Amino acid sequence: MRCLYRERKHFCGEYLEVDIFPVFEYQRGRSKKRKPTSETQKKLNQRNAERKLIRLLNTNFTKQDIRFDLTYDSEHYPATPEEAQREMQNFLRRVKRYRKKNGLPELKYVAVTEIGKKNARYHHHLIMNGGISINDLAEIWGRGYTTAKPLQFDEQGITGIAKYLIKEPILGKRWNASRNLEKPKISERDGRLSQKKIKEWHNSGADNRAEIEKAYEGYYLSEVKPYYNEINGGYYITVLMYKKPTPTRSRKRGVNYARE
Repeated sequence: MRCLYRERKHFCGEYLEVDIFPVFEYQRGRSKKRKPTSETQKKLNQRNAERKLIRLLNTNFTKQDIRFDLTYDSEHYPATPEEAQREMQNFLRRVKRYRKKNGLPELKYVAVTEIGKKNARYHHHLIMNGGISINDLAEIWGRGYTTAKPLQFDEQGITGIAKYLIKEPILGKRWNASRNLEKPKISERDGRLSQKKIKEWHNSGADNRAEIEKAYEGYYLSEVKPYYNEINGGYYITVLMYKKPTPTRSRKRGVNYARE
């Protein structure tokens, strides 16, 4: 059955995520899909949520921003998950007022509320833009202990943090985010890559580093994640990449330098 391979690119700040997958002729019409089992659907939902959050964080935050964790002391401990959510929202409103009063850029954040597995206590995790000292943030919270760390990025951004934050939601959404976050830019193209080429990339992965980096100029390859579907005979690949640094020019020799 004839098919084309589609490239779906997600541009996430300094990072590029490319999904390559077959599009078959029969997909143009309506086809009856098999309903996945509840366990399969649960795993799929988890994976999709992780990828969505990874893209969102990589698009909006840098190493100048922070991870801020908040806990409660006995005096301020919330009685219900709804109360815990209200405490978080009140804290965010106080931070917004502080930033506005001190001439700082508007607050950007992703917030997660969860219950600890060991002590079953409510606590919160925040990824937020910097500019406020840790001591000031702790004072604004005023409900218990806090910890703060600068965000640390690797060749895939802050993937580890995103996976850690994705838990079963205690109320509604898996996470809450400010409305001023940018969404990753998405572009699609069909037929640029042949099935033969996709099969080569699928089978040899990062061994095709030079060829893959040539196909996506301006980026270094981080990882190739292949998958073969035995039902439809299609090759599926996710390519993770990170942006090459801007070359700097030497004043003495007029030579451009960039990381090899």
